[in-house]
Amino acid sequence: KLCEGILNILEKDTKTSCQVACLEALRILSRDKKVLVPVTTKRNMQILMRLAKLDSVEDPLERESEFPVIVEALKCLCNIIFNSSVAQKLSLELNLAAMLCNLLQKCKDQQLVDDIKCFDLRLLFLLSLLHTDIRSQLRQELQGVQVLTQALESSLSIRWTEEYKAAEDRDRPPLSLQETDCAIEALKALFNVTLDSWNVHSKNESHQFRYMAAILRHCLLTTGPTEDKTEELH
Repeated sequence: KLCEGILNILEKDTKTSCQVACLEALRILSRDKKVLVPVTTKRNMQILMRLAKLDSVEDPLERESEFPVIVEALKCLCNIIFNSSVAQKLSLELNLAAMLCNLLQKCKDQQLVDDIKCFDLRLLFLLSLLHTDIRSQLRQELQGVQVLTQALESSLSIRWTEEYKAAEDRDRPPLSLQETDCAIEALKALFNVTLDSWNVHSKNESHQFRYMAAILRHCLLTTGPTEDKTEELH
């Protein structure tokens, strides 16, 4: 009942601070699988997707004041999808993976969106891990390899000297914690999406995998903010 009450408030047009507080509470509650059973419905998923700006295909990410709401809504979706098989099935019906890819594209060249990007990538990782149909959809329909590789490249701030060769800057400072976390989530999602890619058939696929290999090489030469984070990245 508490979760349902929170979602009823979130469905209304309330203040940003109220939305964040409600989403934080829902995120904590959504760690309990028993609590999720009555609230994992199409309507409730759509409420969270709207708050995460996943339902607006064209609208750019412009209002910074909404960014905390987007992040908390994505965190809630991560918990719900991880803990609920019903939510995993609804994700396919609601075309959640396509919406996440679209949001990821909106994060390109944007300032102050690292948290949004990170939890978008984490949700793509969870979907590709828990639902084989979504993994196939990402690979075949949504150009998931390209989208995720570009997200990884952006997190590592790569500069190219040749088509498949990244610039090596030995004096470059370590990645920030946010950059490292984004890169790690992108790598995890890429692993799932490319898991069954034993045969590369087209010229475009060949280019994509050579491009990804160059980025992975650069990743191995990159350090994170701490020794533990560098080890996790590698």
